[in-house]
Amino acid sequence: MNSGFWSQIKTSMKSKNGANKLLENWLDPIELLKSEKVGEQIQVTLGVPNQFFFFYVNEHLKDKITQELQQIVEQPLSVEFIVTGKVATDYNTSLHDVMHNADQVFQNQVRPSPQAPVIHAKPIENINGDFTFSTFVVGKNSEFAHAATYNVTQNPGADDYNPLFIYGPSGMGKTHLLNAAGNQIRHNYPGLRITYISAERFLNECVSAIRRQEMDKFRQKYRENSDILVVDDVQYIGRGEAVQEEFFHTINTFIEKKKQVILASDRMPKDILGLEDRSRTRLERGLIADITMPDLETRIAILRYKAEKFSLRLPEDTVQYIAKISKISIRELEGNLKKIKMYSELQGLTINLELARKVLAHHENSVAISVEEVMRIVSEYFKVRISDLKSSSRAKPIVVPRQIAMYLIKRFLDKSLVEIGKTFGGRDHTTVINSLEKVELLQTTDPQYKNDIDELVNQIHNVTGL
Repeated sequence: MNSGFWSQIKTSMKSKNGANKLLENWLDPIELLKSEKVGEQIQVTLGVPNQFFFFYVNEHLKDKITQELQQIVEQPLSVEFIVTGKVATDYNTSLHDVMHNADQVFQNQVRPSPQAPVIHAKPIENINGDFTFSTFVVGKNSEFAHAATYNVTQNPGADDYNPLFIYGPSGMGKTHLLNAAGNQIRHNYPGLRITYISAERFLNECVSAIRRQEMDKFRQKYRENSDILVVDDVQYIGRGEAVQEEFFHTINTFIEKKKQVILASDRMPKDILGLEDRSRTRLERGLIADITMPDLETRIAILRYKAEKFSLRLPEDTVQYIAKISKISIRELEGNLKKIKMYSELQGLTINLELARKVLAHHENSVAISVEEVMRIVSEYFKVRISDLKSSSRAKPIVVPRQIAMYLIKRFLDKSLVEIGKTFGGRDHTTVINSLEKVELLQTTDPQYKNDIDELVNQIHNVTGL
């Protein structure tokens, strides 16, 4: 097996995947290092540029490459990757370029025109230069949000992506994506003026402008002196009626003028308390992308990347341990790593599993979910009271959430039928059994019902990592 053979393999994989740039841009820099017979199988060793690249191809490309090779090599084989520290020069690209271009997963993507109009630029507000697409570790939990955000930066203002609304619990990477979008737009369109602001600051400035009778200045700042509007924590907009009015018209102005709006919130527009229908409809007009807690494999990849950034060498069992107990958010994952780093430096100790367990002892088993928490999540989702779930009411708007709450408690806490019955107003175990069976059945026959279950399971997963 030689380099020519490997080039044929890559060409074959590309031809089968059409215009999939995500595959092409990750595949191109991979080089064949060697192939040898080890025992009864062929061992194929491939080189990748760096550790970050290594994480991605192991997760997303290894199986595809193995399958392609297996079709030609009629012997058992295995594939492994080794970090070489270099980028293949044949492709006239850099790893930075690959990382930025890899997210074009939508076919027929419109590229920015080199003749795009240049407007006199003002300083970007509050954009963090460290948050870029190349420093964001993509997992199944964030794949769509990441790709959608990157695509927006290539053609800002396009109808299909305006506004772009990213939602998910705190600490999942929404702010990273917003900053990455600002940095990438600055790179692609250096003349565009970008305003990055939290909804809370928008609210406070708006209230202040109303009191001082300076709304003309406020509107000029946000509607006339900016070409890209990036707003974080949009859930706070629901607090004030006058602010909502101003926010609504600001968003409208941007969209009508083909100016891009990128928003982030900890919940979907329909779940933002106090949000008017017309504001909700406007926020739902474009593209909505969710971002959730990453699974264990992605948390491990993030942890390895963060450790490399901090110049830390972590044993594999330590990586596994930290990733397993860090179930609430990516912010928590990084925080736990920093605690271990600080403790090891202060005490002059080598980082290992024993040290990690000592530093994070209070953290083990600290993340659990209770019956009350499940009921709270269900009651908020269906807009009913917890007392209604425990009541004797047989009204459908109450019965459905009650049955689903029983199902989720059984699934995640494995409570006995008797315990579940007592929780819901002293119902007998037969009633609980019937409720569980009803939920199982409706998931297979009612798509909307299944979507509700999936969303609630997702919310519980974000809390527990289960």
